[in-house]
Amino acid sequence: MRDAYVIGAGQTDFGSFPNESYRSMFREAFDATRESVDSTVDTDDIDEAFVGMVGIGGRQIGLAGPGATSHLGLNGISTVRLENACASGGFAVRQAVQAVRSGMADVVLAGGIELMNDMSSDAAKYWFGVSGEMEWERMAGTTFSGVFAQMASAHMAEYETTREHLSQISVKSHAYGADNPHAQLGFECSLDQAMSAPDVAAPLNLYHCCPMSDGAATALIVSEDVVDQYTDQPVRVAGVGASSGGIGLFERDTYTSIPATKEAREKAYAEADIENPVESLDFAEVHDCFSIAELIAYEDLGFCAPGEGGTFIAEGHPEPDGDLPVNTSGGLKSKGHPIGATGTGQVVEAFKQLTGRAGDRQLDSPRRGLCHNMGGSGGAVTVHVLERVDSEVSA
Repeated sequence: MRDAYVIGAGQTDFGSFPNESYRSMFREAFDATRESVDSTVDTDDIDEAFVGMVGIGGRQIGLAGPGATSHLGLNGISTVRLENACASGGFAVRQAVQAVRSGMADVVLAGGIELMNDMSSDAAKYWFGVSGEMEWERMAGTTFSGVFAQMASAHMAEYETTREHLSQISVKSHAYGADNPHAQLGFECSLDQAMSAPDVAAPLNLYHCCPMSDGAATALIVSEDVVDQYTDQPVRVAGVGASSGGIGLFERDTYTSIPATKEAREKAYAEADIENPVESLDFAEVHDCFSIAELIAYEDLGFCAPGEGGTFIAEGHPEPDGDLPVNTSGGLKSKGHPIGATGTGQVVEAFKQLTGRAGDRQLDSPRRGLCHNMGGSGGAVTVHVLERVDSEVSA
């Protein structure tokens, strides 16, 4: 297989944009991506496109993928819309990498878009009732936050996890997000604020839950054969992993772990030759739709042992000066969670960190980062390991 490289990545602001369409936001992200490339990328250069979109407030049926790309002038190419719940963007990136590695394409656009605030209250109630789970859980009254509340309760019962641990994650995420101009909730919060917020689904409160977001993000992924034409600062896709599992909690043997994350991690780490992620990685963007999801990701990604996620955050390991900074973008909690765009948005942050473009939240010369994107409560997962390459790549 050929190596694949990210040569540019960009996004819109995440938030609520009632005057925007999925086409206009996708174009804005695409324009930002092209501006981030060292050399000009013409639309004629692009061979394929993959668009992650659930279609909550936009187009749920029809040709939403080609609808987004044709607005960019990308006609005459293969365009596919991908829907894998909250992991749609991550799988768009995976498919783009696969197309490049296989030799079917040299330049591929991977993107995601979602307009979550463009929906009726009834539609919102239905979506967040389904929450990616089987109908039996929805019919029993379980909401999206309720599913993760069950996971949090189970983790607290089995280990010494506390609400303070979850709140520490929120404080950390907001501190990062306050330095991200694209963040929807770009403000800091205190531990007292995060601890005392109103409950959403106990033990989760408002500061433990991500917002509903509009937004788009895209990345350009190219082969080793053409990368030198565009940049002398490429970001190599060192490892890719993806997996799926039981959609409903009742289908699983555990409430305190996401098996699909572990399986995707193993595949990505094997490709990237990673044995100890804390030693091999300089930062990680993990899927934190709820604070408990980030804490469980610490364990499932091997950052710490099972049951030690609370200790991992309490000891400051994911902080900027810790062993492994996590969610320097602010994560889903602070930056926002436009479902179809979330996975590609993580790649945008990784690209910026690895190329020194992260502004006030820039880490000190990171070489390797990880992106972990999850659908629903763990029914689909992607893991990408990205690394900085300091010299031009020989074809």
